[in-house]
Amino acid sequence: MPQLDTATFAPQLVWLAITFIGLYLILARAVLPRIASVLEERQKRIDVNLEKAEALKVKAEAARAAYEEALDAARVAAHTRLSEAADVLARQAAERHEALAGKLAQEGKEAEERIGAAMEEALKHIHTVAAEIAGAATEKLIGLKIGEQGARAAVETVLGEKD
Repeated sequence: MPQLDTATFAPQLVWLAITFIGLYLILARAVLPRIASVLEERQKRIDVNLEKAEALKVKAEAARAAYEEALDAARVAAHTRLSEAADVLARQAAERHEALAGKLAQEGKEAEERIGAAMEEALKHIHTVAAEIAGAATEKLIGLKIGEQGARAAVETVLGEKD
């Protein structure tokens, strides 16, 4: 192998140095500045995008805060309207209840008056009905026909004793 021959070490080292220096100069003057400018441009774009993102984040937070504030205000307004509506409905229900209670009380009084009048009417005719029943019962039981006047007298005698 020629690389391991000690007689050719010096020229190999010279060519190694020349090649290394040549490649270093090419890289340092042509390639590395281009890479540096690309990296620098990339970093600038990243910084600009981060600034835009931060600005948008601030706007989004402000919009979210405004939204939540509006939502809270709407909830308060809805609760207030709901309370007002509930109060109005409660008042209306109380008024209807009072009106219905008054109407039912009046109808109750009228019904009691009708029942009282019907009872009085029935009590007026009870003597007549009792006399007719007594006459019919006497005729069926003992076969004796008593007149209407006799049956009334007997009913009034019995009712007069019990009263």
